[in-house]
Amino acid sequence: MLNIALFGPPGAGKGTQSEFLTKEYNLFYISTGDLLRKEIKEQSKLGKEAQSIIASGGLVSDEIIVQIIEKTITDNPNVNGFLFDGFPRTYIQAYILEGLMIKLNTSLNCLISLEVPEEESVRRLLKRGESSGRSDDNETVIRNRLKEYNQKTLPVLNFYKDKGVYFDINGTDSIEKVRSRINEIIKKELSKRLLNIVLFGYPGSGRGSQGKAISKKYDLEYVATGPMLGDEIAKQTKIGKQVQDLYNNGQLIPDEIVVKLIEQKLENSKGVKGFIFKGFPRTLVQSYILDGLLKKHGSSLSKIIEIEVPMLELIRRLDERSKTKDCMPYDSSTAKIVQRLQDHEIKTVPVIEKYNELHGVVKISGLGTFNEVFDRISFEIENGFKNLR
Repeated sequence: MLNIALFGPPGAGKGTQSEFLTKEYNLFYISTGDLLRKEIKEQSKLGKEAQSIIASGGLVSDEIIVQIIEKTITDNPNVNGFLFDGFPRTYIQAYILEGLMIKLNTSLNCLISLEVPEEESVRRLLKRGESSGRSDDNETVIRNRLKEYNQKTLPVLNFYKDKGVYFDINGTDSIEKVRSRINEIIKKELSKRLLNIVLFGYPGSGRGSQGKAISKKYDLEYVATGPMLGDEIAKQTKIGKQVQDLYNNGQLIPDEIVVKLIEQKLENSKGVKGFIFKGFPRTLVQSYILDGLLKKHGSSLSKIIEIEVPMLELIRRLDERSKTKDCMPYDSSTAKIVQRLQDHEIKTVPVIEKYNELHGVVKISGLGTFNEVFDRISFEIENGFKNLR
């Protein structure tokens, strides 16, 4: 997720740059003023509370503001991130946002401040006042607003300077030059992130072959539990012997073993651009485990893709595969094939539904040639996620 805070004194051009950023990076624009007005208009519980406070001449509390922001973030899972305009306004709000980001398993990537001298801000706002008709676009009010901005903002900027995510830009440059500089900052920040993809699909959908091809194309580490377990057996490691005994007794491999192998994979894979997970997570429990493992390594999921293939086509493919050297243990009979498909529907479909609610899952048709499906997946990675790489 890409989260940006855009700062600048009145007249710095935040509105112009915000409009560009939300479109270019598919971000949801968060302005506390706009959100409050929306909640009040909808007469939500928080909106009514805010309206009552404003009507009595009071200031809306941080407690209400943070609840509205959290609600806005959780209600918009299908964006690449959020653009905060004018928040946090105070040192305390900076801590509030920090805590909220942690709760939502994300973080603020950067705070970008458009630096404009006071006299230039005054000049711009007075010029705007000539056509806007706004009563607050007069010099006395403008200078008071600038004074308040500087007093409240300096501690916030220092907060993010200490965290190493503060960037300042000369706001007196042309719109195009400011925009270009913002792009440079964001792309540099995003280049530090790993591209982590989970590839879902029923058995027979082509996850394995597509996952390997995608990993090669984008220089990702391919993480598939089946081959990892097989490798342990082949090496006759302690884990491999445990796995072999479980296989021989017809038992499932416990999460403790699988998670240990995946954690080793994450720790030992240095210099990769990210990971593509196939066959994990299979269950809701494993989905929470994966989120925790990635967070432990300072990362998170970037893209969730599901390859969709009609059920009858899946059965046909698995039946054909059962007659080849690529036959899997569950391909050996129609009963086993049906059981494996049912297991996926019962255990893994709820995982996909969970991810769809939280992040949005991209659905890809698995019909057609290998290259046609590969091109569809590549298109989604490069176009649906291009702005976050």
